[in-house]
Amino acid sequence: MSGSTVTRADLSEAVYQEVGLSRNESSELVEDVLDEISVALVAGETVKISSFGSFAVRQKGERVGRNPKTGEEVPILPRRVLVFRASHVLKNRINQG
Repeated sequence: MSGSTVTRADLSEAVYQEVGLSRNESSELVEDVLDEISVALVAGETVKISSFGSFAVRQKGERVGRNPKTGEEVPILPRRVLVFRASHVLKNRINQG
């Protein structure tokens, strides 16, 4: 994988190299996995990937924020946010190397 950012193309190439599927099949596989994760998150489900982490959608309530330039108070509307929690296995791998 190249550069400091991993892209869909990098993931597809890794699948192509490791699994031996064609480049088109590898690309479709990566897209299907990402789509399945997206659909589950939109539906409000938690996505857990063993030894990697879990993704969840959290509801944030309305609150009052402040414009840093003017100091003016502005309402921040309720919204859904995506949260990721890394597994202990991933945290240990990151801290080792």
